[in-house]
Amino acid sequence: MHDKLGFIGLGVMGEPMCRNLARKHRGKVLAHDLRPEPLKRLSVDGVSAAGSIAEIAAQADIIFLSLPGEPQVRAVGLDLSLAARPGQAIVDCSTTPVALARELAAAFTARGAHFADAPVARTRQAAIDGTLAFMVGADAFLFHRIEPLLRAMGTDIIHCGPPGAGEAVKLLNNMVLSVTVAALAEALAVAKASGVVEPKLLFDALAKGSADSFALRNQGMKGLLAEAHPERAFPVAYMLKDVGYALELARDAGLDLQAGGTAKRLLEEAMSLGLADKYHTAIIEAVRKHRV
Repeated sequence: MHDKLGFIGLGVMGEPMCRNLARKHRGKVLAHDLRPEPLKRLSVDGVSAAGSIAEIAAQADIIFLSLPGEPQVRAVGLDLSLAARPGQAIVDCSTTPVALARELAAAFTARGAHFADAPVARTRQAAIDGTLAFMVGADAFLFHRIEPLLRAMGTDIIHCGPPGAGEAVKLLNNMVLSVTVAALAEALAVAKASGVVEPKLLFDALAKGSADSFALRNQGMKGLLAEAHPERAFPVAYMLKDVGYALELARDAGLDLQAGGTAKRLLEEAMSLGLADKYHTAIIEAVRKHRV
């Protein structure tokens, strides 16, 4: 017998994730979103539309969430916890503060249900291809139960520890990425403003030295160097949210992070320049504002 699955949130990442789940899972998949369009598209893959969160809560054994951030996850999660039944499992694939993941885990445990935070890394194309990375916070029993389902949507499934640990890894990953992108943006801005070295040559040289990184070869080469900051990618507003959550985790641990704080300020300046929806490499526009 196969678990009945629920999926709430069919946005940029959620829709292709739900599609891969439906294509590879033999049981029923029920989905809910505020917009009818993704539900219509997913019906081709056998996904049934649910008219409400309550309908999914009543029918699904395992429920996946893919929502924009803390307010939405808090609202939906608390609604689900009130209706949760023993043995039911909720898997939150959104990116939220660690404290919220722990709070929801406690709420579901009190009802005899289970909770995992399983935020995703990589791009929308990875979501389409089923090659996402999942950082999972869950007890060993629940991780064993959900791992095959996560492998329907991703290729790298990392058990990071108990609830909250998955979010911690995701947030710190994004903070490190943002700090690296800010440093690359500064190096590129210096190259362009000084004229001492050709920008592409600079990045090619960095890629052969100790400054090489995934960020350089992707966000650097494809975004910063090309001056390409498209919309409908991972935008400034999303990166600012994640870096803010990481700094919140640091403060809770008694730390005031300097490099992370600088990245946050530059992202805030990029927001003020009207770049909230642009790919987060648009941080270079904030770097260029700082003149002597």
